[in-house]
Amino acid sequence: MANPIIPTKGNLIAAKRSLALCKLGFDLMDRKRNVLTRELMQLVDQAKALRGSIETIYTDAYAMLQDANITLGVVDHFANAVPIDYSVSLSTRSVMGVEIPKITHTPNDPLIPYGFLNTSIELDSAYAAFCRVRNMTLMLAEVDNGVFRLATAIQKTQRRANALKNILIPRYLETIRVISDSLEEKEREEFTRMKMIKAKKISFA
Repeated sequence: MANPIIPTKGNLIAAKRSLALCKLGFDLMDRKRNVLTRELMQLVDQAKALRGSIETIYTDAYAMLQDANITLGVVDHFANAVPIDYSVSLSTRSVMGVEIPKITHTPNDPLIPYGFLNTSIELDSAYAAFCRVRNMTLMLAEVDNGVFRLATAIQKTQRRANALKNILIPRYLETIRVISDSLEEKEREEFTRMKMIKAKKISFA
C-alpha cells in the first residue's frame, strides 16, 4: 500500500518541481525520439538500396568464380595467396547519445596478390568481383548495425516517454490536486475557526 501524502506546502512545492522535471524530461525524450527516427529512416533507405545491389553483386561474383574454376580447376591455392585485409577500422559517431558505427576501409585492390603464371582473365575478374563484394558487405554491415542500434534506442526512448506521459506526470498532477485541495480545506477550516473565535470575543466584550 502506498504511503499517504502529507498535505504540506513543502510537499506541494516538491510535487510541482517534480512535475516540471517530468514535463521537461518528456519534451527531451520526444525530441530525441524524433531525431533518432529521422536518422533511422535515412539508414533504412540506404539499407534498401544496398540490399538491392548486393544480391546482384554476389550473384555476379559467384558466377565469375565458377568460370575461373572451370578454366583453371579449383582455385583454392590462388585464394590462399590473398593476404588478410588489416585495412578495416571501426569508429563511431554519436547521434543523441547513441553510438553509430562507422567502418573505414582503405584497400589496395589494384595490386593482384598472385602471379600471372597459370592464371586467367576469369580469375582476375572473380578477384575484382569479390573485392566489390567485400566493400559492399562492409557498407551494409555498417548500415545494418546502425539501424539495429537506432531501433533499440528508439524503443527505450519510447518506453521512457510513455512512462513519463502516462504514469509519472498524471501521478504528480494527482498529488498536486490532493495536496492543494487539502490545504484549501485547512485554510477554510482555519478561517471559520478564526471567525468563531472573533465572534465569541465580541459576544463576551
